[in-house]
Amino acid sequence: MNKFRLLITVAVCLFVNCIQTFAKREPAPFFKSITGVITDAQTKEPLAGASVVVKNTTIGTTTDANGRFTLNVDDGSVTVIVSYASYIQQEIDVRDQSSLQVALSKSVTNLDDVVVIGYGTQKKGDVTSAIASVKSENFVKGAVRDAAQLIQGKVAGLSVSTPSGDPTAGTQIQLRGITTLKASTEPLVLIDGIPGSLNSVAPEDIESIDVLKDGSAAAIYGTRGTNGVILITTRKLHGEARSSLDYNAYVGVQQIARRPDFLTASDYRKYIAEGIKFVDYGGDTDWFKEITRTPVSHTHNLTWQGGTRTTNFTASLNYRNWEGIFLKSDNRQLTGRVDLNHSMLDGKVKFNLNVVSRTQKFWTGGNGNSFNNYVYRMSLIRNPTDSVRTALGAWQERSVLEYDNPVAYLQETDGQSTQNELRLNGNVTVTPIKDLRLKLLVSNVQRNILNGFSQTKQHVSTTKSGLNGFAARSTIATKDDMVELTADYSKTLRDHKFTILVGGSSQTFFTENYAVQNWDFPTDVYSYNRLENGYALGRGEAVMNSSAGTWTLIGFFSRLNYAYRDKYLAMVSVRQEGSSKFGGNNKWGNFPAASFGWRVNKESFMKNVHFVNDLKFRAGYGVTGISPTDNYLPLPGLNYGNRVLVNGVWVQSLAPSRNPNPNLRWERKEEYNFGLDFSLFKNRINGSIDAYRRLTKDMLWDYQVPVPPYAISTITANVGSIQNQGVELILNFNAVQSKDFEWTTSVNFSTNTNKLVSLSNEQFKTTNDFFDEGATGAPIQVSTHRVKIGGPIGDFFGYKSVDIDDQGKWIIEDGTGKRKPIQDAKPEDRQILGNALPDLYAGWNNNIRYKNWDFNLLMRGAFGFQILNFQRMFYENLKVVQYNMLKSAFDNVYGKTRLNTDLAYVSYYVEDGDYWKIDNATLGYTFPTKNSKYIKNARLYVSGLNLLTLTKYKGIDPEVNMMGLSPGNDNANKYPTTRSYTVGVNIGF
Repeated sequence: MNKFRLLITVAVCLFVNCIQTFAKREPAPFFKSITGVITDAQTKEPLAGASVVVKNTTIGTTTDANGRFTLNVDDGSVTVIVSYASYIQQEIDVRDQSSLQVALSKSVTNLDDVVVIGYGTQKKGDVTSAIASVKSENFVKGAVRDAAQLIQGKVAGLSVSTPSGDPTAGTQIQLRGITTLKASTEPLVLIDGIPGSLNSVAPEDIESIDVLKDGSAAAIYGTRGTNGVILITTRKLHGEARSSLDYNAYVGVQQIARRPDFLTASDYRKYIAEGIKFVDYGGDTDWFKEITRTPVSHTHNLTWQGGTRTTNFTASLNYRNWEGIFLKSDNRQLTGRVDLNHSMLDGKVKFNLNVVSRTQKFWTGGNGNSFNNYVYRMSLIRNPTDSVRTALGAWQERSVLEYDNPVAYLQETDGQSTQNELRLNGNVTVTPIKDLRLKLLVSNVQRNILNGFSQTKQHVSTTKSGLNGFAARSTIATKDDMVELTADYSKTLRDHKFTILVGGSSQTFFTENYAVQNWDFPTDVYSYNRLENGYALGRGEAVMNSSAGTWTLIGFFSRLNYAYRDKYLAMVSVRQEGSSKFGGNNKWGNFPAASFGWRVNKESFMKNVHFVNDLKFRAGYGVTGISPTDNYLPLPGLNYGNRVLVNGVWVQSLAPSRNPNPNLRWERKEEYNFGLDFSLFKNRINGSIDAYRRLTKDMLWDYQVPVPPYAISTITANVGSIQNQGVELILNFNAVQSKDFEWTTSVNFSTNTNKLVSLSNEQFKTTNDFFDEGATGAPIQVSTHRVKIGGPIGDFFGYKSVDIDDQGKWIIEDGTGKRKPIQDAKPEDRQILGNALPDLYAGWNNNIRYKNWDFNLLMRGAFGFQILNFQRMFYENLKVVQYNMLKSAFDNVYGKTRLNTDLAYVSYYVEDGDYWKIDNATLGYTFPTKNSKYIKNARLYVSGLNLLTLTKYKGIDPEVNMMGLSPGNDNANKYPTTRSYTVGVNIGF
């Protein structure tokens, strides 16, 4: 921390000295006023919110609802830049003008659009790496969970999935495949340059999202860049603008995407009459209905902007109150943000202050978790002829049958998680001389979580385990401090244009947590608020634990961007980074990158090829890293064990828990990327193609070692390597463009294949050329996946079922093709049954406007993969009559007879998961506001998410967990995915 404060002090002093060198103000310049109106070149409609900025300055404004603007400029100003999203930018000479009439032409692509890259921005036409940019007008609409769902299906190579309907659950995100076995696979997320998460800011408060996909783009972030970098830019005011207020809100309902079809009470009685040994308790209960509801959720976002040419602000307040389909499950969030900008000394010094405060509260049905999926499981398998309560009004429990009353379990549980996050960051930008910019950024992010959980004395845990009431409390606190100092110099010398960036960064992260549990309470009155009252504490049975950890990351980086005649482009960067997570022999690492571009359309031989507007070849190479998840892997570890009685005294035992490894270092990913960007037929068609190959070396894995000389039998070392390669394609079409009707559409495709290349070297070797992952759980109790060296991740591994005998028992086929009863099967008969990772992802986006109506449609899908259907594997078997089951359990298997055997993991339950979704549809109407004095814009819309899924998969939703080393396991008891419908309004004043 002392080093951190010293670095801040030195940096601040440097900036103060820079400011003092030119603090003497020159005589105030003369000003003139320019007015004008900006319209669409085809429709002639005014463009509200268009930007008008004096070139090479921050002096600017935006147009009002009627497309009009007024701008005071220096009398010597020559050029203003007029721009609007998705329109071609114009530069206008204003030396002899005071009134402007500007008509902007729409374009599917605009090479002057700004793309956010690491530590800066770049024109889209100058980009030489694989970078995808999505602006707010193209975001997914409706009740999105977080920032990632805004761009779901819109970025080739980026997989965004929502496998859970829990209102507190986020999206799963993966870029270009699985690149590691033990470290995190999550991309680095930066909000306005500050590390965060996908839900650190409200989705409604985001202006754009840029994704750094390849190594040449992400290498400048060193050990954090292997899984890609997501750069989130929040809404800000650029230049002078009149005060405005925007209110966006929507209300929505949800329903389960597809309810599993279990037996009803009437089905039970029908099959009892046929001789099935079900038990009839005389009731008729829909257990799923008893614990669910039709949830109503609403979100409100208020944004206030305004300011002058020197000082402006953006303030927003976002409130989210979401209900889940299960009773009590919810998610309430309040997020406030203030962004303040001030410039002085003729724009040579600029200040920015950004504050984000977020509070989240949700009910917890488990200790430290949100909804307890065990309750959902009980609602599926409990006898539908049973009742919720006894004749005397008590909860009806039948624990001897190994299932519980889901309604009682839910109602006799109480809990709440409160999470507070405060993000403070500020930066100072100084331009001491023309083209040189110095920037100091300082940030502090603090997050605090307080969990409370209790189960009453009437909870089934008391009757089962004798707890007589249970309560727990836990806290987690984290603090993330960062300081960055950068300098960039841009210059154009005739045909040469270049930008040089140098900088340094220091980040320190600290976390601590504490938890305590107690039980056997005299009363339920205090819930989890008087833990000391539990008698378990007095008996020495209560549980208590605490921990703390910290890590530090320091980096120095530089980058050169160069362009010759806007024809030959290059970017070269290097980062040197040191981390406390690495071993003593490998504290520092280097991460170089280089990419090159060739604008072929600028060549003389393309002069007469008029249908080509832009054609650029790209090639890039970059090295990125992944840090270990654990903070102290290089160091020896000790764990306290059981207490032992020695000479009448209880002594706490202590044993080694981790072998030290001073050679531990970052995982190193090397990536090649080759791309082609093109724009044809007056920009009506444009797109890009990328092909990549990435190899992760020095991958972390645990190895068996002898004891002695080692303290324990395993050690973590950098040995393995894994390879990913694929192709990405995106095509954009400006299909129809007229005054009353517009239609733009885009399609994207991506493929990815991976291979575990190696897991051994001369020092550390694996016992086998494979390892198993995943678990079916009781009572089957086998692994679900096998990862084999030389093969891909995601292979299902089990018995291949090919038939069923007359008694309803499985017939399997071994690796030689020989058929045998499953009871005679041996472990070596297991074989690969499919793979869970899709061969192809695809997306199709459509935007249609007819006069004041607009319609957006997003469809996406995945193909060439399998899913292990746990629900069918556990609940489609007539032998387990003590539990309820799927109606399909009475179907004939392989067209022969009903299944009647022990539960087993066989290929019959491994299904093709191919799907195509109508994922998001939004219909909106924009009201005419030309004649309104106060209303700038008004729009009403209806939207739906996860509307229709076309698939042969028999589970709830083919969009299942694809993370980790056992992807594609569709857990039988997960919180089911949902379909949502919303009605929203956008009003600007």
